[in-house]
Amino acid sequence: MKRTLAIAALFAASLVPAAQAGEKVKIEFAYPYSHLFDVTYQKILPKFQEAHPDIEVVIRATYESYEDGTNTILREAVSGDLPDVTMQGLNRQAILVEKGIAKSLEPFIAKEADFAKEGYHQPMLALSTFDGEVNGLPFSVSLPVGYYNMDLMAKAGITAFPRTWDEVIATCRALRSSGVRNPIFWGWNITGNWFVQALMWSQGEPTMKDGKFNLAGKAGLTALETMKRIFRECRMKNLEWKEALASFSAGEVAMLFWSTSALGAVERSKGDFVLETGPFPGIGAAPKGLPAGGNAAMLVSASEDPKVLEAAWAWLKFITSGEGAADVARTTGYMPPNKAANEIILASFYDENPNKRTAVDQLPLLRDWQAYPGDNGLAVTQVVYDAIESIVVGENDDMKTLQEDLVEEVQELLPAEGS
Repeated sequence: MKRTLAIAALFAASLVPAAQAGEKVKIEFAYPYSHLFDVTYQKILPKFQEAHPDIEVVIRATYESYEDGTNTILREAVSGDLPDVTMQGLNRQAILVEKGIAKSLEPFIAKEADFAKEGYHQPMLALSTFDGEVNGLPFSVSLPVGYYNMDLMAKAGITAFPRTWDEVIATCRALRSSGVRNPIFWGWNITGNWFVQALMWSQGEPTMKDGKFNLAGKAGLTALETMKRIFRECRMKNLEWKEALASFSAGEVAMLFWSTSALGAVERSKGDFVLETGPFPGIGAAPKGLPAGGNAAMLVSASEDPKVLEAAWAWLKFITSGEGAADVARTTGYMPPNKAANEIILASFYDENPNKRTAVDQLPLLRDWQAYPGDNGLAVTQVVYDAIESIVVGENDDMKTLQEDLVEEVQELLPAEGS
């Protein structure tokens, strides 16, 4: 049964008293990853209620992942039970636009007098623009980085961050020689095949190209071989991703390669060791590009009541601009794509928080987090996930054969040319 919780009940301790006069307009909101974002909305909600005492935001049960969020919205569109605003992965927006579930934000933007001055610059809007129309407002952007337990690194005599995967593997050997049983966790199981795309973009190649699955070529085989080397030569344990984050926070894993999004959660939960973040390593050299992670707020309300739609727009805009956007950086490792939040509100923030600056320094590498096209996009994600897991658990050692089988299976699920 779907759980729906009023904001006043969920975050009662942090909310200011609501205005008594007048009937409130109620809107419903859903977002992913409670372990990352609960603390963010605890910061944002009181500010929003103070600014908009006539609006009540009701929080639905959080999505487990971006894939879960998209599947949930697709089901709710059929059952007629959509929220008013949903947070969706940047790579999952297109399907909601294609199916007519996400509403265009152009009519709302047209009424705004100083939209650009509020930090909504073109590179930000481009992340959620489809066929020339803005269908979402990006809320957070992340990039892959390295998390390092500097106490364990020092124990192994390591004083510099590895810059390539060859250096990572050499570091694994040094760590194991010093007694570290779990030298590494590499985030193969992060949502949306993100790390597969990271290895492809590192070589300057997209995962999808001209409607085809681009792992068929040399870059694809190199990506698979690189993963195999990391898993085998570092003797990486196959941990569920929440377990991996907990193991690193507990001081059991020396090097964690993951999204910068988890930095806030790791900082709050880690044990007594020095944590530093470093750039994401490349294949033989620095990466040529890296996929942009993160999510965007989309208006999916089925309501025709102008008051509800205006209230949903007020909430959507509040969380992606100004203080709302800045709270993303303060509470997580994400970067707000809003220009005003970064350049004005957070002017000194990254100097005071160098671990969060790592991803900012990688922004020139930002590339699309690609979605697999067509109705089978989520199924393709699962096929690729299963293939990578077969390497992790030792079922597959022949990367050339795996490449051929994977490309054939994925291509059959993709739309035919010209369709």
